[in-house]
Amino acid sequence: MKLGVIGCGKMGTALVEGAIRSGAVAAADVSGVDPLQGARDHFTNATGAAVAAEISTLAGCDVILLCTKPHDVADSLREISIAGHATPMLAISIAAGITLDALETAASANIRIIRAMPNTPALVGKGAAAYCLGSRATHQDGDCARSLLGAVGLAVEVPERLMDAVTGLSGSGPAYVYLVIEALADGGVRTGLPRADALKLAAQTVLGAAAMVLETGIHPAVLKDMVTSPGGTTIAGLAELERQGLRSALIDAVEVATRRAAELGK
Repeated sequence: MKLGVIGCGKMGTALVEGAIRSGAVAAADVSGVDPLQGARDHFTNATGAAVAAEISTLAGCDVILLCTKPHDVADSLREISIAGHATPMLAISIAAGITLDALETAASANIRIIRAMPNTPALVGKGAAAYCLGSRATHQDGDCARSLLGAVGLAVEVPERLMDAVTGLSGSGPAYVYLVIEALADGGVRTGLPRADALKLAAQTVLGAAAMVLETGIHPAVLKDMVTSPGGTTIAGLAELERQGLRSALIDAVEVATRRAAELGK
């Protein structure tokens, strides 16, 4: 497989690094494109892959990752269509809010489209991504998307109607979790812990709790009960979180972000 990437910023570089590291593609079979020299230098230093400034260099690629800003995606697809002429290829867009219909309208008929939504923890190989297939995409194309996105974390296929919900949950979710980590660390500092220790303990606690959910398959409510002794410290803290409305605040945050994602896609 020959892989191209348009937009060699942090996410594009992370996805390519993961694909190379997992063996999904060899560095020699990757070509990047970015108008900025700094981005090109970072990309080739991080991945060992070739990079250029012109989209025409991607004409021979089988798969192209579209990692540009949303307002640049349509123009990139049109340039790919011109450069590739009648060459069939798969294009995977990670642009927030840009629908499959809009992507397929901008692309020529020989380009198969997949829409994806990764998140920033992909930069450390712990991403959570979802993707949906366009009308011309095949099951094999879906396997390819799962392989590339899964190389930097978790990847699941969903219907396009749920992509805004994915954006509201896992796309925006890291920011919610960072806020929780910061608040936990502040609580530690308030009760006497040094800032550096409090931050490490808070972050590792969140990491460990998430790993417990994913690796054991046990429902988080059951895991919560396993930590909660009658009349103990944990139930006291949980009661305060319920009183302050943490659960409903997080639910509402996902809902509001989902609605905003839908608005941006119109």
